[in-house]
Amino acid sequence: MEAYLSKVELYSKIFTQINKRYNSISLLRLLSIFFCLFMLFYYIKTNENLYVIIAFLSFVVFLFLMRIHSKLSFKKELTKAILKINEDEISYLKREKLPFENGIEFNDFHHPYAYDLDVFGEHSLFQNLNRTATFIGKKTLADKLLNLFPNETILENQEAINELKTKIEWRQDFEALAIVSTDSKNSYDSLINWISFKKESLSKVLIALSIILPILFFGFVIAYFVTSKTIILSYVTYIFIFNLIVLGRALKRIQSEIAKADNIDKTIKQYSLLVQKIELEKFESKKLIELQKQLVSKNAPASSHLKQLSELFSRMETINNFVTATLFNGSFLFNLHVLRALLKWKDNYVHELEKWINIIGEFEALNSLANLSYNNPDFVFPEINSEYKIGFENLSHPLLNPSNRVGNDTHFYPQSFMILTGSNMSGKSTFLRSLGINMVLGGIGSVVCASKANIHPLPVLVSMRLSDSLADSESYFFAEIKRLKQIMDALEVRPAFVLLDEILRGTNSDDKRNGTIEVVKKVIAKNAIGAIATHDIEVCLTTNEYPNILTNQCFEVEIQNNELHFDYKLRSGICKNKSATFLMQKMGVI
Repeated sequence: MEAYLSKVELYSKIFTQINKRYNSISLLRLLSIFFCLFMLFYYIKTNENLYVIIAFLSFVVFLFLMRIHSKLSFKKELTKAILKINEDEISYLKREKLPFENGIEFNDFHHPYAYDLDVFGEHSLFQNLNRTATFIGKKTLADKLLNLFPNETILENQEAINELKTKIEWRQDFEALAIVSTDSKNSYDSLINWISFKKESLSKVLIALSIILPILFFGFVIAYFVTSKTIILSYVTYIFIFNLIVLGRALKRIQSEIAKADNIDKTIKQYSLLVQKIELEKFESKKLIELQKQLVSKNAPASSHLKQLSELFSRMETINNFVTATLFNGSFLFNLHVLRALLKWKDNYVHELEKWINIIGEFEALNSLANLSYNNPDFVFPEINSEYKIGFENLSHPLLNPSNRVGNDTHFYPQSFMILTGSNMSGKSTFLRSLGINMVLGGIGSVVCASKANIHPLPVLVSMRLSDSLADSESYFFAEIKRLKQIMDALEVRPAFVLLDEILRGTNSDDKRNGTIEVVKKVIAKNAIGAIATHDIEVCLTTNEYPNILTNQCFEVEIQNNELHFDYKLRSGICKNKSATFLMQKMGVI
């Protein structure tokens, strides 16, 4: 918190200074152009050459001030973005608001855990983690949260995140550049569409004409100035018209290359700045160094190639200006030459372009996870094992308020599956979600909400919170059966970490009890690790049959001073106390 507060103070002062300079330059720029016009007026009035010289110098000053103004404008935007980043972090840590995108567009109700564990949506894991500003950054972070990585990748991610955690200035500068890029899904889709759009190269005749005709045009123009023969002007006119006819032959190809590419030059330019930020930083972790090395192609940095592409798209947009397009193309087939350069760039680097964009996304996602680690110094990187051992000390949910969250020690060895009991509101569901969320975080290389952790990364399979699928005409019960079938099918492929919360609610108590017991038996037969929460005490008796695999754990409730007291502490054994009868009596229901 202190670091963010000091940065807000610092960047507020910097922003004020830049804003003053920005306003001063704006005023000087206005004065210089007025002075230029004023001198031109006096030149017309007096015909004194001195006034036209002063007017010219004033115009040069105006152009110089324009460049300064443009740089200050960008610097102002960047400083404003960094200021907002730190203000948002302060608001977030104070629990005042969640000013980050929630990634609801990535939610998948059929995913093994995305909906059940609130990975996306309001107050979700994604929203709490998300510090991305480009679409590819959001997409990469979402993909990470939906997938399990090999142990080697997890360890590399841990090392990279641990390094980025310490680079707060670099992370915030990178995030600010991403923010001012105003990138969107449409911009990203336009670029990917251009990458995938493939057509034959230009014909040799068209290429030859693009070289010969401009040479003839300027040759005749020079010849006219040398000879002053009027007939040469007619040749110049014919070539001008013929150039426009040649351009017309290539117009469809030009339009197809830049279709749906509005402002794509600005997006690519911002990508180049983000890539350059990566290129110039010194990294020590294996993964970050490898990503950095991929930003070199044909002995030149990727940022320079991206800047070139941005300039080509910017030049190509002149085709939409009738006057400019007619003048430039009639004289030297400007847009045809730009098209040739664009197609040449595409041939050389199109296979690299998507990789460079993905690297931006990878850094944004890793920055988000590094920010989680930075904001929570008490979180730890779990040790990774290959022995199917999973254990946490002081485990809690990472999204709960640190001031009142309660941690619990839990280990899935030697027994690998837990039957969890407890009254409503005692903390069962929160505990299951804590297990699930931390297994997801541990499986992508992030820190987890625990003081110590040792995990064997496994796929996470959850049946905790299903809703009636009205669009598919499914009842809650049938949707739950389908989810259990999905879990069983996944367990056929490989062991997994399974979390079940009060399954089979849509049937009678005997059917529910028998079904739950059979599900537990089948799950442990498939070597699953995990937990099931239940209110049925008879389900807990299954541990007598499988004492080496199953264990009973519970959350208890106490009645103190005629009030229910929950301590949210995990205990061994079966829950004994009941709260429903007490609550109904207290509230006059019974």
